[in-house]
Amino acid sequence: MKPGYVYILTNKPMGVLYIGVTDDLPGRIEQHRSGAVSSFTKTYNCHTLVWFEEFENIHDARAFEKQMKKWNRAWRVNRIVERNPTWRDLANDL
Repeated sequence: MKPGYVYILTNKPMGVLYIGVTDDLPGRIEQHRSGAVSSFTKTYNCHTLVWFEEFENIHDARAFEKQMKKWNRAWRVNRIVERNPTWRDLANDL
């Protein structure tokens, strides 16, 4: 089974946050940037990958995404800052 990923995109440091899930992170980031998916990311220009986590499978990733969407904003921001304090675009590392 393929791994799954939960990821966070933003439009700028401390800006709008979008949480998504996929089994092809590089492909999904390209889809967001080209406007092929999610009108939310297109509307708010959320194209910078600032956080992601890999899971053993897509089912575990979806479960974590659902949990994370219930978190308050401060918890999400803390999760980003722990791994990416400068909010740099991690898509270049994929």
